[in-house]
Order: sequence, then C-alpha cells, then structure tokens
Amino acid sequence: MSTPPLTLRFAEELLFLLPARHRRQPVRLPPDGTSTVGHLVQSAGVPLTETGVLRVDGTPVPPSHIPGPGAVVDVAAVPRPQPLPVPARLLLDVHLGTLARRLRVLGLDTAYADDRSDAELVAQANAEHRVLLTQDRGLLRRRALWRGAYVRGGRPDVQLADVLARFRPAIDPWTRCPACNGLLSPVAKAEIDHLLRPGTRRSYDSFQRCGSCLRLYWPGAHHDRLAATVRDARAVLGRQTGVGRSGSSGAPGGD
Repeated sequence: MSTPPLTLRFAEELLFLLPARHRRQPVRLPPDGTSTVGHLVQSAGVPLTETGVLRVDGTPVPPSHIPGPGAVVDVAAVPRPQPLPVPARLLLDVHLGTLARRLRVLGLDTAYADDRSDAELVAQANAEHRVLLTQDRGLLRRRALWRGAYVRGGRPDVQLADVLARFRPAIDPWTRCPACNGLLSPVAKAEIDHLLRPGTRRSYDSFQRCGSCLRLYWPGAHHDRLAATVRDARAVLGRQTGVGRSGSSGAPGGD
C-alpha cells in the first residue's frame, strides 16, 4: 500500500507566490517523516513572513510541527493590518529605491542602500530592529532574519499602497530627507541665503534642512508630485495622520 501524500492548501491571497502549476489545485507532496510544516510551506514558494495560522487537519500548529502521512495543511495569509514594531523602522533591499524615497516623504524611518548584499541586509535588519521589505523570497526565507515582508506590485505606487495597507503605519509627511532618511527641520532663509540660486531666492521663503546630509528643501517643481503621493497615502490609510510641518515640501537643492 502506498503512503498517502501530504496536501497543502494555500489561502487565495498567497497563490501568486506559488508556481503556476499549483495555483489551481492543492500542492501534494510525499511525506518524508522529517520535514516540518514551515519547511514544506517555504519549499512550495511561500515565505513564512507571508503566512498566518498554519493548521494540520484543522488544528493550529507551529511551523516546527512535522505532519504525518495524509495530513492536510491549510496555510492562511498573514493578517492585515500587521502592526509594526515600535518604533517603526524599515529597511528596503537594493531593488526598491523609489519606494524607499516615497516612504521617507511620508516620514517613515526607512533605511536603504544600493550596495548591500543579502547577508548585510539581514545583519542590518537584525541589528537595528528593522522590518526588511523585499521582493526576494529567498531573502525572506533566511532563518537568521528578524522580521521581513514581501512587497507586492511592480510599480512604486502599487508597492507603496501595499506597504501602507499591510502595516497601516502612522505617517508624518515632510519630516524626513528623501535622499538619506535624516530628520528635516525648518531653517531661516537668511541663514542659507548664500546657498540659493537667484531664482530660488526670489521665489521661495520657506525652507527645511536635513540634519544629516544638510540638503535643503523647499516647495519646488516636484511639490505637486510629492503632495499627490501624500494624498494617495492618506487615502489608502483611510484617515488623516500626522500632517508634519506645513510648507516644507519640494525638490532638493533646486527648482
């Protein structure tokens, strides 16, 4: 008599992470007596960061549970909203630079560098207690990673909406430097007048300066686009959150 296979049934929200052949029917695997539920789920293509309750034959189990022959494993999606740690700190991998800048515009503490290896990203996330955001499922499957999340979408606006819907963070627009993540603070025009181009000096009176990289910000040519990002974010969150400092948006260092 043959040993009955294991059956893995994934929530609809997780099907996009599976190979195409598994998206219309349950995943069936031969039992080996040693593989844990967590290993089976991840080997099918779904990182545990994206899962909620795991059930074997209807009973909730931890990822370390080893299912027996013929067991049915139901995999729920991670509940949304999923609270961020306090304070909320994010780390984005090298492919999400545009998303990182938009999160900073919203005032979220967002670390990003375009030269980090996978091992360095995991080490930084753990050391700084940051949630690692990525579209690299292999990176999310690393056992050493403290916390992570898969970012859905190919366009930055879709990615931003996904992150906001998943975590519903408190935002405080115009308080962080989009370039380096440093904190912004108002600066008197007279103090930085000698750094301004003539057109900027004539046209603007409200300025902010980054306390880390010293970049200057004002309501320049990019203001409307950045303001639209903030409006869209508030629409996703469904509430008015921190308004930040008024009159302090725009393009860094130029009109």
